[in-house]
Amino acid sequence: MTIYDFSVPKAKNEGELSLKEFEGKVLLIVNTATGCGFTPHYKDLEEMYEKYHDRGFEILDIPCNQFAGQTPGTDEEIHEFCTLKYKTQFPQMKKSDINGENALPLYAYLKEQQGFKGFGAGPAALAMSAMLKKQDKNYKENPDIKWNFTKFVVDRDGNVVARFEPTESMKKVDKCVSSLL
Repeated sequence: MTIYDFSVPKAKNEGELSLKEFEGKVLLIVNTATGCGFTPHYKDLEEMYEKYHDRGFEILDIPCNQFAGQTPGTDEEIHEFCTLKYKTQFPQMKKSDINGENALPLYAYLKEQQGFKGFGAGPAALAMSAMLKKQDKNYKENPDIKWNFTKFVVDRDGNVVARFEPTESMKKVDKCVSSLL
């Protein structure tokens, strides 16, 4: 099984998007939220998209409401927020679960390919660790997505080469993506 065997539901019930459409491209898959402290990542994501899209880079935005209810709107409301506030142009999918029994099958695959390795260092990393430890003292032991704006990078051959937690610098994400183009 490869990344190209999966599909994700499009927004507005417009069917499924096959990841086969991204064959030969560098892909960043991210679970997003409109009311999160990490929501400003949309600005950096859009800048990356504009900078690298013509070189074969794509972003797949999958809104998710599983983390503190920070994506409460409809698909249309989420899209309107992102395009008006951050001028996003990359594809935005249907709001979906990424953990648990209703999780998109794609996310089981992504987590299998790149498990959780920690939040890194710094104040945001310490805050995330402290918050999650209260919810699940063994959170470090499972590959589940821990919060909004976790990013997976897929190379041109369909390999899931990196996972970036939301606490990681967007400069590191950009460096990883640019090295694959």
